[in-house]
Amino acid sequence: MNDYDSVNEENRLPSAGFLLVDKPKGVTSHDIVAACRGVLHTRHVGHAGTLDPMATGLLVIGFGSATRLLKYVVGTSKTYEAVIRLGASTSTDDAEGDIAGPQTEAAAARIDALSSDPTPIDAAIADHLTGTIDQIPSTFSAIKVNGERAYDLAREGKDVQLAARKITISDFTRNDVRAVTDSETDAHYLEVTVSVTCSAGTYIRALARDLGALLEVGGYLTYLRRTRIGAFTVESATVAATKVKTFTDRQGVVQHRLKANIDAEDVAKAARDVTEVIGEVLPVVDIDEAQLREIGFGRDIDATVAAPTAAIFRSAHSAPRLCAIVEPGSMRGTAHPIAVFPRDTRSDDSKR
Repeated sequence: MNDYDSVNEENRLPSAGFLLVDKPKGVTSHDIVAACRGVLHTRHVGHAGTLDPMATGLLVIGFGSATRLLKYVVGTSKTYEAVIRLGASTSTDDAEGDIAGPQTEAAAARIDALSSDPTPIDAAIADHLTGTIDQIPSTFSAIKVNGERAYDLAREGKDVQLAARKITISDFTRNDVRAVTDSETDAHYLEVTVSVTCSAGTYIRALARDLGALLEVGGYLTYLRRTRIGAFTVESATVAATKVKTFTDRQGVVQHRLKANIDAEDVAKAARDVTEVIGEVLPVVDIDEAQLREIGFGRDIDATVAAPTAAIFRSAHSAPRLCAIVEPGSMRGTAHPIAVFPRDTRSDDSKR
């Protein structure tokens, strides 16, 4: 084993890299990160792109020095499978919120018409919810307003006004439509199964809300699963499970809460070294020993790059390794290091 080999002999884990996790319903993205800290033996763990507790699917986990690369993953496009319920609106734009009110006769009639002829759904998607559009995020979102989370302000009953932001929906496909009638209220709904490929910053809940508004029937999200982030797909992910954690709170009340659980053996097999994965996140440029020394001093090197690029040092005597992220330098044909990675990427707090 050479002195850079990032495989930890004790736990067989890379010291810095990525882990793909299939998040189950009912736990937060932070719960997954907390579970990963235990099985990866490091506090340096983060994720790219939050999923609501209701949602399932792909989380890209970075650990060790690879957490510095998560910002490049966050900005990539994503693909989702979702179910939109047309015929009502909720306070949160998803099934976790309260129904806004009883269904009107006009909305019920409109739902019945759409059940027989769903082409207006397709037209609304094609004309208003595809391409580059302005989207107002859901009020119950993690966006900060004057330093506070929008969802905290909304829960306090405060008026939350979020600015529209440009997003790109490259694909919004209706796959199925199913009529549903509530046996208690006799309300008529349509369950619309869709797939969406979109830019970073897109709220699928807001798409459900806006589709319902365009059709004048109301709409909210009942199911969401993320299947892709950039080059990473959920088919390659380690499946996390949930278990019930029972504890007594400060008031002496017994509480039951779901907790994420990830199998250590599965993680050991699935965790990928940062050098192996970086080509799926950024373009790559190979550097020689002289360039490696210059990067070590924070100096520009002779290399032509058009955007943030991974600099890989390859040697006949050791495994390839990620040395730095570089961007175009001040002079044409040069590259400037913006993040330099040490020869041994093992975190100081990793278990040895």
